[in-house]
Amino acid sequence: MYLHQFNRRRGCWELQWVFLISGFLLGAVGTYAQEEARKDFNRLFEEKNYPSAITCKTCHPDHYREWSVSAHAYAQLSPVFNAMSATIVKETNGTNGDFCVRCHTQIGMNREEEGFMSNMDRHPASREGITCIVCHRLEKPFGKASGRLAIVKGDLFDAMYGPTGNKELKRVIASGEYNVNTNRAIDSRNIHTDVIVLEQISTSGFCGTCHDVNLVNGFRLEEAFSDYKSSPASGDGVSCQDCHMGLIPGKNSGYAQAPAAKIGGKESKPRKRTNHMFAGPDYSVIHPGLFPHNSDAAQLATMREWLTFKHEEGWGTTEWEKRKQKDYKFPPRWVKIEDRIDARKALDANQRLLEDIKKQRLQILQAGYQLGDVEVDESGPRGISFSVQFKNGTDGHSIPTGFDAERVVFLRVTVTDSKGTVVFRSGDFDPNGDLRDLHSLYVHNGDVPRDEFLFSLQTKIVVRMNRGGEREQILAVNYSPSASPFLRPSTSSTVLLGRPTAARKHRKVIPPLADDWPNYQVDEDALAGTSPPYKVNLKIIAGMVPVNLVSEIKDVGFDYNMSPQDIAKGILAGYLTVQERDVELQPGRISALPGPESTSFTRRNQP
Repeated sequence: MYLHQFNRRRGCWELQWVFLISGFLLGAVGTYAQEEARKDFNRLFEEKNYPSAITCKTCHPDHYREWSVSAHAYAQLSPVFNAMSATIVKETNGTNGDFCVRCHTQIGMNREEEGFMSNMDRHPASREGITCIVCHRLEKPFGKASGRLAIVKGDLFDAMYGPTGNKELKRVIASGEYNVNTNRAIDSRNIHTDVIVLEQISTSGFCGTCHDVNLVNGFRLEEAFSDYKSSPASGDGVSCQDCHMGLIPGKNSGYAQAPAAKIGGKESKPRKRTNHMFAGPDYSVIHPGLFPHNSDAAQLATMREWLTFKHEEGWGTTEWEKRKQKDYKFPPRWVKIEDRIDARKALDANQRLLEDIKKQRLQILQAGYQLGDVEVDESGPRGISFSVQFKNGTDGHSIPTGFDAERVVFLRVTVTDSKGTVVFRSGDFDPNGDLRDLHSLYVHNGDVPRDEFLFSLQTKIVVRMNRGGEREQILAVNYSPSASPFLRPSTSSTVLLGRPTAARKHRKVIPPLADDWPNYQVDEDALAGTSPPYKVNLKIIAGMVPVNLVSEIKDVGFDYNMSPQDIAKGILAGYLTVQERDVELQPGRISALPGPESTSFTRRNQP
């Protein structure tokens, strides 16, 4: 029998292996201690089943660095996701089960953790989200499984799965140059002993395993893979990986040639090297001590201790430490200046990573969301009328794609006169930070007018009411059928009808290489007292989710002790201006800089 100690404050293991001949039983220490000891004892063997990304980092530091700040790494840490998943489970009286969370923490679900719990209480490997072994410990293609994956159990020495097989691995092991260890009985520079070819890992079908999400009632929540399959890129043989793991985010730009591993500082042979940052529309709203994943930060403090580190005040910086008051009260973990300085170093490294992923996120958004020409029909004291070309610059899918019902992409239009006075504005926010559409609480309450000219690409979820008619709502849970809704398989053929009868999506996306032409009009009354020439400022703005989603899911609470206001501020802080252009409104067609050829999609006339 073995005993061990787990230092909860520091979040690291201290192991004592003691062989007890006396047959001493844990039952003697009481029920609570027995249960805690059992849990901690089981944790000793998690590396045997589900190795952490930190384990992989030893030989794959560059892969780890990229992954650590990716949307995959953030998937389970997101407080927005956790609250939304819990809200849907609550509103469906538990019948949604683990449908959402199983995509975001496959290790957690394979370990049979609770569907809704604080990430601070999950196993460290579980909160890594889509971690290394989620992709590299799958022994067979699953198809479109909505994230329900059986990860092959095994420790570091067991085989991994990848695109190229084991030729280079066998060379590394046999060469003797890398001093690697393949014997479980020895604790040295350990290495996995085989790499099994999984051909699907290099195909778009592998991405489709999680990136097509269909509810049990047939509702198509996310359709990124299906969207791609009908695209020109798919027809040309361009894969998801070609645009999302290549040299330039969002473009089929080829791949880097670089070593796949660095073992004891010695590199393996160069090969095709994919980018594991997976830049996309999502971004972190949590404390930078918690994300990106950082092994140094994890060893320095627990997640709860990091939440007490006031990085925004400047703790740990030379300037702040010099001018702080002598009687300043610190939390117990951060009393020592040495610890605060170490924490600041870890945070600085994380901030650099966050800036890197922000740049790549902007690149990938700019590849899809593009401004084109402006057609001016009229511009004078009697009125202004013009149209703007909004283009999809990618041939791989619609814009937006995937979880398009929560993606915020809109055109902000501001018209000014010769003196700079604003005479027209569309795409601005209400006091909460929401667009002035039907989901704005301020519009709903009549406090601000609805933006009649709003051009937004956010898909709307429409549900059928029990007594007839339809309505828009934020979450894909139909509140109408009964006071206690349950998520059930459809009672009618969704194949024949093309959709479930209770809910549908009103998609407002733009297909690949197509465009849309929103029209804007300023009437004579709004121009009274102004003088030409009139100018328009155009901005494409993209965000992760709308603020109104926070209001919809706030009742279940947010992780890390964050308030709804904290979440909303973080969401708005991450909104990016993807493209901006200033145009003087003179009648005629004003052309933009040359861009990709586009196909006319529809000319949307605003009400």
